[in-house]
Amino acid sequence: MKVGIGFNLYDNSGNLDEYKNGFVVKFIDGRDNSVEFLNGVKIFAGDVIGKLSDKKAGTSDDIDAYDLIMKNKELLLDRDPKRSPVRFIFSHSALREGWDNPNVFQICTLKQSSSEVRKRQEVGRGLRLCVNQDGERMDANVLGNNVHSVNVLTVIASESYDSFAKGLQTELAEAVANRPVAVTADLFKGKVISDVHGNEQVVDGETAQAIYFDMVVNGYVDKKGALTDKYYADKSNNAVKVAEEVADCADAVLSIIDSIYDSRAMQPENARDKNVELQVDPEKLAMPEFKALWQRISPKSVYVVDFDTEELVEKAISFLNRNLRVSKIFFKVESGTMNEIQSKEALLEGTSFVKEKFGTYNTARRIHASSGVKYDLVGKLVVETGLTRKAVVEILTGIEKTVFRPVQG
Repeated sequence: MKVGIGFNLYDNSGNLDEYKNGFVVKFIDGRDNSVEFLNGVKIFAGDVIGKLSDKKAGTSDDIDAYDLIMKNKELLLDRDPKRSPVRFIFSHSALREGWDNPNVFQICTLKQSSSEVRKRQEVGRGLRLCVNQDGERMDANVLGNNVHSVNVLTVIASESYDSFAKGLQTELAEAVANRPVAVTADLFKGKVISDVHGNEQVVDGETAQAIYFDMVVNGYVDKKGALTDKYYADKSNNAVKVAEEVADCADAVLSIIDSIYDSRAMQPENARDKNVELQVDPEKLAMPEFKALWQRISPKSVYVVDFDTEELVEKAISFLNRNLRVSKIFFKVESGTMNEIQSKEALLEGTSFVKEKFGTYNTARRIHASSGVKYDLVGKLVVETGLTRKAVVEILTGIEKTVFRPVQG
């Protein structure tokens, strides 16, 4: 639909209330792609006012989806598929700055990203703690140790997993450069810790040494002060032991230990190492919404490559003239006799044939094959290259004749 001076949005939108008061085109400015109405409202290309009627078709669905995602997130968080069957995929730009949705669990990068800032923005969105259907933040206070099993981000990386993980590790290391990297007695010295009753105490040098020594005895740190696998195993089982002097302040001590930057604890898990069995839900497959979606995304894409045939022929001829070399053809003729009595081993080894004479001849001796043999060279090249017969003929006839003069090889 073309819009011009005097165009009335109210009349042409099916009498939508949003366009009732003065939405008549007053001026169109192609310099900044803007439209000004009689009521003083000025919009630019891409702006949307109100809702769109079922007539500018397909766009209204996009607006409704936008409103659902950005304004009605509570409905999306409803776990009842009958009330909210919608699931959505965000485009790349939605994971950048200025967007607030903590429930991002999968990120699929469809192209290589060269911007470190953009990578940090994208992954950072998925690293936020999620919220439940009531809007409550799913942190350690609510989930305890299960916080790490619920808040899981899966990244389908376009680059190799190793390089992606190393790049992510580098970014994390830079972001936490001020965090300690080893467990020592000084890590605990001077820290304020509290017990389950809220009573606070400052860790003195002697207590700090006791905490560190107890961790060594329990096998929680190695010679370099790095946390061991045993520590992480006990932590996952809520079985970490602390020194008797601070037994009532175990949670506070563990918080101090968790301030250590350990690349193993931060290392992303390679999901490709696990087999996942998918279960098909017949009810979801039968939903009209899914059928409509599948009808839109199921057609296969077909790509056509267009190129200049003349340029291709010229470059092919030039390449063949430079690189094609035809070797001289030789025929090897051997004659001999087969001994009548030979052992089984001789027969298997082929030694029962005794050569009497042999010779090597080149094509100058004019040894001819049967003249009835036909070979469609052009047709063979058409099948192998996908070019037209005309293009193949042009290439063959364009090759210099000297190329086909045999050389001693």
